[in-house]
Amino acid sequence: MTTIQVTASRTYDVVIGRNLLVDAGSRIASLLFGRRAVILSDSNVFPIYGATVKQSLEQSGFSIFPAGESQKNPQTLLSLMNEVGQYGLTRSDVVIALGGGVTGDMGGLLSALYLRGIACVQIPTSLLAMVDSSVGGKTAVNLPTGKNQMGTFTQPHLVLCDLDCLATLPTAVYAEGMAEIIKYGMIKSASLLQQLQTGDIDKEIENIVSQCISIKRDVVACDERDTGERQLLNFGHTLGHAVESCGNYQMFHGEGVAIGMWMITRGAVAKGLCTPECLSILGVLLDKFNLPKTCEFTPEALLAGAQSDKKRDGSAITLVLPSIVGSCVLCKTDFDELESLLRLGVAP
Repeated sequence: MTTIQVTASRTYDVVIGRNLLVDAGSRIASLLFGRRAVILSDSNVFPIYGATVKQSLEQSGFSIFPAGESQKNPQTLLSLMNEVGQYGLTRSDVVIALGGGVTGDMGGLLSALYLRGIACVQIPTSLLAMVDSSVGGKTAVNLPTGKNQMGTFTQPHLVLCDLDCLATLPTAVYAEGMAEIIKYGMIKSASLLQQLQTGDIDKEIENIVSQCISIKRDVVACDERDTGERQLLNFGHTLGHAVESCGNYQMFHGEGVAIGMWMITRGAVAKGLCTPECLSILGVLLDKFNLPKTCEFTPEALLAGAQSDKKRDGSAITLVLPSIVGSCVLCKTDFDELESLLRLGVAP
């Protein structure tokens, strides 16, 4: 078992290991005065893990209320808040987000807004949520105009990453988590990229997850509000979000990120901004984990999607561009230059 402490506006632990769900209740009870909890989950995850978490909480004295399924939009958020209000939760109680990235975002934003803030515990059950979305305090829902445009920065009180949950993931859902892991290697760790190429992923998964969380911890500690270095974590996301938007969010987030990383790296290599080795290693890893590199959408459609990105600043946007293996840089770019990079990235 590995415990990583995140120091931000709230200091909290991220625990990575196995068989963590059975003692989730005692871990949560040690942090809070209240003994009422809402478990926010979905119809895929709750039937598998809900009873274990519920029993653990009840054994630690919690009263449990179900909050129904989660969909990442304001309408569902408001419905959930009304439901939680009917249970009479107070600021000493807790929202528990049990599931993947969508559930984690919804649970985090719900806890941030209800009564101007109650405790949130993240129990991510997908690989992507473990290494990325459950840590760092970003919570958001989508608006019709773009992804994650309504949200807050609110740190959780605890994150429990039970690696046993990975055994029940569909192949494609596991693969999209690998896209985010590849992202961490591309921005901060050549050694992680090497490990992904040659290591035994299943045997080394605790170490790999811990490395990603440690990278994110360090970035969040120096830039919690996403105004500087934290934007490195968006590698592949500007174009990835555009791909997701063009496809009406029918693909997995990690698949969009994979395509976004490939396109921006390909464009950067074509412009001489990045070593060809970056593209070679990225391609090997995307292929190894059966992640996509291309999409059916035109450069014009993707550019229009990128223009609604929340990181846009007037007529420019901050792009994350690879430079050498295991290192990326931030580059404020106008949309003409983004269009040029994009066209090079999708060229046959």
